[in-house]
Amino acid sequence: MRTTVNTFKKAKENKEKITMLTAYDYSTAKLVDEAGVESILVGDSLGMVCLGYEDTLSVTMEDMIHHVAAVARGAKNAMVIADMPFMSYQTSVYDAVVNAGRLIKEGRAQAVKLEGGLEVCEQIKAIVKASIPVCAHIGLTPQSINAFGGFQVQGKGEEAAKRLIEEAQAVEEAGAFAVVLECVPEKLATLISEKISIPTIGIGAGAGCDGQVLVYQDMLGLYSDFVPKFVKQFRNLGQEMKAGFADYVKEVKEGTFPAKEHTFKIDDSIIEKLY
Repeated sequence: MRTTVNTFKKAKENKEKITMLTAYDYSTAKLVDEAGVESILVGDSLGMVCLGYEDTLSVTMEDMIHHVAAVARGAKNAMVIADMPFMSYQTSVYDAVVNAGRLIKEGRAQAVKLEGGLEVCEQIKAIVKASIPVCAHIGLTPQSINAFGGFQVQGKGEEAAKRLIEEAQAVEEAGAFAVVLECVPEKLATLISEKISIPTIGIGAGAGCDGQVLVYQDMLGLYSDFVPKFVKQFRNLGQEMKAGFADYVKEVKEGTFPAKEHTFKIDDSIIEKLY
């Protein structure tokens, strides 16, 4: 059965944890979906883990729509949430609604996610008014990396912590159905989760959140450029893949692949006529 915003709401009410992972293509989306993950985030993290950018800032609407559509074709039960890329919603409320609509209409997502708190509440309200569910994202917001001066834990001081609580309450009031808390101290994230009625999805925010999200390349050891502290590698498929690639190279060079079982037959009499 398809996960919806109501599924998120009921999970929070029943104190059931929510699972979310990223995916960026059809094949991975199918695997994530079949594993029972309830929601798939097509994150603008694709800029780093798929396209090789240094950060998420270069990701375009066309990039997002392309990948979201592929994921939507593979996910039958998980709710597909699409990131709104940098400058697709900051410029105006109008732009925010139009671009959110494209991710739903062209990308076939069921919801969108955008970064920011108080400063994007008008965008959240307008998108929700257009019947598009919105997941908010506060704490460390990667699209603001230049303003933050790097990837740093957010909300460690008293004023900063109060600000995060206010932002969580503000995005809830604006109509968001959930909020991602990234790189927030565990006790603060737990407190925020208690203070708002919408689910909190943590990434580097501790077990007190209502759910968790990870970039799948991180948790499977497929992306080695940078591994955040909050990532647990559930498998190291990166090493397995490299070993498989190396074995392929070896067997091709030796002439042992393809073997007879990998080839197709033709009658010798036909071959003889071709000489």
